[in-house]
Amino acid sequence: MAVKLIMLVVFFAVMLGVGFYSRSKATNVNDYVLGGRSVGPWITAFAFGTSYFSSVVFVGYAGQFGWKYGISSTWIGLGNAFIGSLLAWLVLGRRTRVMTQKLEARTMPEYFGKRYDSKALRIGGAIIAFIFLIPYTASIYNGLSRLFGMAFSIDYKVCIIVMALLTAVYVIVGGYMATALNDFIQGIIMLIGISAVIWAVLNTQGGFLNALKELSMVPEDGSVTAEALSGSSGLFASFFGPDPVNLFGVVVLTSLGTWGLPQMVHKFYTIKDEKAVKTGTIVSTFFAIVVAGGCYFLGGFGRLFANADIYKADGSVAYDQIVPAMLQTLPDLLIGIVVVLVLSASMSTLSSLVITSSSTITLDLLKETFMKKMTDKQQLVIMRVLVAVFVIMSVVMALNPPMFIAQLMGVSWGALAGAFLAPFMYGLYSKKITKASVWASYIWGVGFTVANMICKFIPSPINAGAITMVVGLIVVPLVSLCTPKLNKVFVNDIFSCYEKTVVVHKRNSLEDE
Repeated sequence: MAVKLIMLVVFFAVMLGVGFYSRSKATNVNDYVLGGRSVGPWITAFAFGTSYFSSVVFVGYAGQFGWKYGISSTWIGLGNAFIGSLLAWLVLGRRTRVMTQKLEARTMPEYFGKRYDSKALRIGGAIIAFIFLIPYTASIYNGLSRLFGMAFSIDYKVCIIVMALLTAVYVIVGGYMATALNDFIQGIIMLIGISAVIWAVLNTQGGFLNALKELSMVPEDGSVTAEALSGSSGLFASFFGPDPVNLFGVVVLTSLGTWGLPQMVHKFYTIKDEKAVKTGTIVSTFFAIVVAGGCYFLGGFGRLFANADIYKADGSVAYDQIVPAMLQTLPDLLIGIVVVLVLSASMSTLSSLVITSSSTITLDLLKETFMKKMTDKQQLVIMRVLVAVFVIMSVVMALNPPMFIAQLMGVSWGALAGAFLAPFMYGLYSKKITKASVWASYIWGVGFTVANMICKFIPSPINAGAITMVVGLIVVPLVSLCTPKLNKVFVNDIFSCYEKTVVVHKRNSLEDE
């Protein structure tokens, strides 16, 4: 216990220290929200990765999908790495940085408002972001509390409140730069921690090969939709697992979803220069392969650790207890590393969520409607107050979560990415996207998600979220074909940011004779 407590105290001290160190770098709105658009590649890449992966992945998703799909759940982590990280950086990274600087946009709703010349779109986007970031935040608290309960036997409520307070303090004090620097430190912990934990857990089963052999002898229980495969052995150790169709839905949601999440895309706004984009692409992809691939790979062996703790009174599986059950037999030092690992992942994501939400409400809602004459100093004060408000709201929901961790995240990602992904991405590339198509995407993303929550015509919020995103990518260009286009002069001026002439020394360039 002493070892675990010392590790926690040191971790908390470093996080708070970074927050207060960054205080001098958060003296105006641009610095507080964007870090002055001067954040280097490694810090940006780690900020992207640590905001992507939290206790939702390590506890909720790894446990639930590892149980359902076995070792094939590793595909989810690889999808996160190559679609959610590599392709996201290649497709969105540079263009987002260039266009948002041209538009002087600091948030995703502000981008919509200025790119499509609509104050209403900006306000609508701010409301959607604020509402649907809360369940995601609640799911992060929930996952972390499971591990704290296992390691320290601490009450669930105490875990949530302590984590919320610590995150709120360093975000309120240091802003985005404190978040980014802490993300870098937390990312290093995550890389080392996940590698150590995988080795230790598999070692309790006689090593990788023996664990794989044991997993291959677990019979499929018929709980998935692929009934033709039910009752077979070896499926949990197979390449595509017992239910490849639903596995694909999870890959789509967790990989493509990052392209439309405000707190993820925001990282591209802050990056320093061209070189930083290229370096960030490589670093972020490597980080995702290790962390996401490692988490899902580890979760794939969950059935080998089944015990009474993971079952509810009615006999159903408590998915959020699977990973804690895998870890409870480890030595105290490794349990301490796991707690700090998941705490790092969770606090980095939380800090990103709260700063995104508070800046969006301040800049895109309050300043555009009720408080138009706010000074820069007043905006800073209100943003810091809203960080605290957002944390309190998410804590209230986390104390009584309505669904499993994975389902909470599925609802949040489905609505946000379903509403924002298509108009954001298409808006970076095409001059033909219309204002009406953005409204159509908003309505589709939120409407379909809410309707499915009520009527449950698609039982899995994960699959529902994946469908929402994919259909949104079809809705936006179709609506744009038959609705009025934006003013040509206005659009051409925006896209001129991609066409600036750059003068270079001849020794650094090639030219035709």
